[in-house]
Amino acid sequence: GQAYLPRGTLRCDFLPTVQTSARLNKMNVDDLDYALPSELIAQTPAADRSASRLLHYRRSGRSIAHRMFSDLPSLLRPTDLLVMNDARVTPARFMLIKPTGGRVEGLFVEQREHGRAFVMLRNLGPMQPNQRLSFEREPGMGVRVINKLDGGLFEVQVEGDESLISVLDRVGRMPLPPYIRREKGADERDESDRSRYQTVYAHTPGSIAAPTAGLHFTPAVFAQLDANGIERAFVTLHVGLGTFKPIETTRLEDHVMHSERYALSEQACEAINRAKREARRMVVVGTTTSRVLESQPPGMLSPHEGQTQLLIKPPYEWKHVDALITNFHQPRSTLIALVAALVGLDEQRRIYREAIEEKYRFFSYGDAMLVE
Repeated sequence: GQAYLPRGTLRCDFLPTVQTSARLNKMNVDDLDYALPSELIAQTPAADRSASRLLHYRRSGRSIAHRMFSDLPSLLRPTDLLVMNDARVTPARFMLIKPTGGRVEGLFVEQREHGRAFVMLRNLGPMQPNQRLSFEREPGMGVRVINKLDGGLFEVQVEGDESLISVLDRVGRMPLPPYIRREKGADERDESDRSRYQTVYAHTPGSIAAPTAGLHFTPAVFAQLDANGIERAFVTLHVGLGTFKPIETTRLEDHVMHSERYALSEQACEAINRAKREARRMVVVGTTTSRVLESQPPGMLSPHEGQTQLLIKPPYEWKHVDALITNFHQPRSTLIALVAALVGLDEQRRIYREAIEEKYRFFSYGDAMLVE
């Protein structure tokens, strides 16, 4: 997923002294900054998912090649295992109506038991106990505001037997980050966003941002991967509200990383452990999948559910990830720090400079890179 940032040109030059703080196991957030022309922030996805571009970086030799994502099956080894995040994005943005007729903006955060959920609400005003709000797009359905929590969160109870996730499948809008500009309330691209801001293999609902590295895969790409003998395994990590929290500290290690829920199934662990026993490469799709795997101890993996607050930054000793497919990330973010931990800070900056010079499209709806 991508975090929120201001609109317009992102302005901060590449800094010449980039390695000193990393060598001391300390990193200034300024080290992760770069200048990006606003026109390179993708507002819509490529017409065909796999028609996006793919920057191919080889750590051995530090080479950069420019390809298309549809070339991916020919770039991977037949023995590789692709590990992917099957989280399904909930259409988490919704509009509620007060009994007075006033509008309240809502954002789904987390499903709870017995029809309850945590949400963010804007323009609610003073909370009234057990206050009823109806859905603008389905006035017969509503929620009752049960509790006001810390950090701007509210606990709500959905009327009837449905979960909020189920209702939002009908009435919600996709939670696109604000650098993807859409009309407030409704936009002619809403229906397209419902399918395109979702991987074709999305399965487990509950995420409020897409694992964007996976947006480029198509059935045709999967068919070619299958023909080449490249196996796949799926884990789940639900991107939560903390992903959108900006880094407000000067030093990256002082940043409090958000916690996200993940699940490792028995089937996924069997495929991953078999690949490890056979000394096959683990090619991980996305920073979310990387955090799931790297949150596990060295060696074989065991099926379970858990929470991760892992911050991956240079220097870092990787335990499970051998290669990475990822999009181009925002400056001053934990996501770009993860990439720097894989290729080195100097190389991360060089890769991004070339991507900008070659006019790659950036962020959630943008192009991808393969690091091996």
